[in-house]
Amino acid sequence: MAYFLNRIDAGKRLASKLKEFVGKNAIALAIPRGGVVVGYEIAAELNLPLDVIIPHKLGAPDNPELAIGAITEDGTTILDDNLVTYLGVSREYIREESERQKQEIRRRLKAYRQDAPYPNLSGLDVILVDDGIATGSTMKAALLSVRNKGAASVIVAVPVGPPSTIRELKKQADRVICPYTPEYFQAIGQFYDDFSQVSDEEVIQLLKQSRQNVTQKPQGMVVS
Repeated sequence: MAYFLNRIDAGKRLASKLKEFVGKNAIALAIPRGGVVVGYEIAAELNLPLDVIIPHKLGAPDNPELAIGAITEDGTTILDDNLVTYLGVSREYIREESERQKQEIRRRLKAYRQDAPYPNLSGLDVILVDDGIATGSTMKAALLSVRNKGAASVIVAVPVGPPSTIRELKKQADRVICPYTPEYFQAIGQFYDDFSQVSDEEVIQLLKQSRQNVTQKPQGMVVS
């Protein structure tokens, strides 16, 4: 039986657990695409700016679906050293795969953010949002990247994730909000009634709408 109706429902539930960030020097950073729907609800409820962060997994040679690590747009990289060693992945392959993924990240950032300046995260409480977590590799890369940008604190907010991954994230984040941590975990979508694919156009529209929401509700915060 699904735990969430859809991503909107999940976002509202997470927002209810983050009320202390209303009026704080904070920002929600969502991982596209589905995480932006969840993040929009959090940002709207807490009157916070919403933006995106786009970590990409690094695929294994001849098996791109198998993640040997993850990278963000600023080059922050995490690797599964045990898997890299087991598969005999060369440093040259990792360098080439990292560059491929960075190019794709930059393309998507341009498409989603268009001409909006990237927020200055220094001194902010950053809420990292996705619609769920499996292995957590992309979230870990995002977390490290945000730390490197000077965030005052990093909060991970996800609707669902396996207990082992959530435990790992709690060691790295200042706080992890995850209302549902089922032992039996196959795929994120199994915990939603509606887990429809989110389009790029929807992501762009939600980011635009969120910027308008914040502009219409002054909160005395500069994010760029």
